[in-house]
Amino acid sequence: MFGIEWKRIRAHALVAALAIAGTAALVPAKPVVAQGRALPDFTDLVEQVGPSVVNIRTLERVRQSGAPGGMDEEMQEFFRRFFGQPLPGTPRQTPPRPNRPDRPQPDEEQPRGVGSGFILTTDGFVMTNAHVVEGADEVVVTLPDKREFKAKIVGFDKRTDVAVVKIEAAGLPAVKVGDINRLKVGEWVMAIGSPFGLENTVTAGIVSAKQRDTGDYLPFIQTDVAINPGNSGGPLINMRGEVVGINSQIYSRSGGFMGISFAIPIDEAIRVSDQLRVTGRVSRGRIGVQIDQVTKDVAESIGLGKAQGALVRSVESGSPADKAGLEAGDIITRFDGKPIEKATDLPRFVGNTKPGSRASMTVFRRGGSKELTITVAEMEPEKAVRPAADKEEKPKGSPAAQSIGLSVSELTDAQKRELKVKGGVRVEAVTDGAARAGIREGDVIVAIGNTEIGTVKDFDAVVSRVDKKKPIPVLLRRGELATYLLIRPAR
Repeated sequence: MFGIEWKRIRAHALVAALAIAGTAALVPAKPVVAQGRALPDFTDLVEQVGPSVVNIRTLERVRQSGAPGGMDEEMQEFFRRFFGQPLPGTPRQTPPRPNRPDRPQPDEEQPRGVGSGFILTTDGFVMTNAHVVEGADEVVVTLPDKREFKAKIVGFDKRTDVAVVKIEAAGLPAVKVGDINRLKVGEWVMAIGSPFGLENTVTAGIVSAKQRDTGDYLPFIQTDVAINPGNSGGPLINMRGEVVGINSQIYSRSGGFMGISFAIPIDEAIRVSDQLRVTGRVSRGRIGVQIDQVTKDVAESIGLGKAQGALVRSVESGSPADKAGLEAGDIITRFDGKPIEKATDLPRFVGNTKPGSRASMTVFRRGGSKELTITVAEMEPEKAVRPAADKEEKPKGSPAAQSIGLSVSELTDAQKRELKVKGGVRVEAVTDGAARAGIREGDVIVAIGNTEIGTVKDFDAVVSRVDKKKPIPVLLRRGELATYLLIRPAR
């Protein structure tokens, strides 16, 4: 009986299941909605910006025959630009063949390299990379409609790798310049250029990072857009059809594209190009300091809080910084109202300041902030750093100094004048924790924590009070350079 009932139950369940399935089949399934947006279509952008992108071909007069290693000029430029080292392999010497009409003769022009650029103004100013045109005897610009023009080099700036050339033409399609502040990490971008001489090649990717520090004056845009030799100088374009950068460099261990490329932010490039178009050169500000990063440990130890600012390691005598009262060991946290998050921000802010103008500075010194006013000078070659003063006194040890692995002595008046310090003690011997911290014989300690050191007596008093179980921040001078080091407790 139970067997019969069970069979009936199973039958009814099967009928019900089929009915439900049939009903479900009549109801349309909901489409699966993917997170994010659909993949972009770049066709309209190519039509919009493509006519503004040019091919740049450079020529040079033959000064010697043959190419190192049998390489063509484009590959030579690739290794020069992206590796910064001699070409691989041993140069092959090809014996001269007297009746070869295809061999370039001295003073004959031959191809030097190929790059890209884009039309900046309708009257023929074209922007590209400095390394594309530097050293060229002739520059030829080819428009997408195949018209060719001999270009004049208006000027180039190697520090930022920006160049401007001029062709005699009118009514040209100029690019639209974008706002770099609106550019976001993860945003789609596109590049147009001439990789390996293949004109009007389009590649695309996303912004991988912003503010990438790979140079003194530029916070690069990092992307995964495919960039190769010949793309240099071409535009990086956002989805609104605006130029946001100039493709300049790649990172590679193999010689090919590896998913990391760098572009010069367009706001920095425009700032440089404006000067090049007016004067043919770039004028930059300078204040006469050498700087270093501020580490997290040092920032916490001296009461700065977070790691920020630029640590002043030395101040050039007679420089704007010297006249403004800046001292070695100061940490510049703001310049002309702009916060300095990392040390590399300072050269960029100062460099972009017009020489002769006055600017405000906020510095952190001995546990507190101080406001200074500085008159920015024009950049000039840096002066050589003088060596540390010779030892003039024999070591004077003390139990306090020995407790942290140091033996110190008084500074002579001559040493103070040489280093331009009011006081401090000279390190005569180093062991234990001080040695592990990197302190050397001949260093001059001018502060421990936020307390200035004037004499050996001051030094002993301060060291006697500090907590030896915590890292001890020491501000020292090494020659004309200042730095913070942490003497850590033994483990």
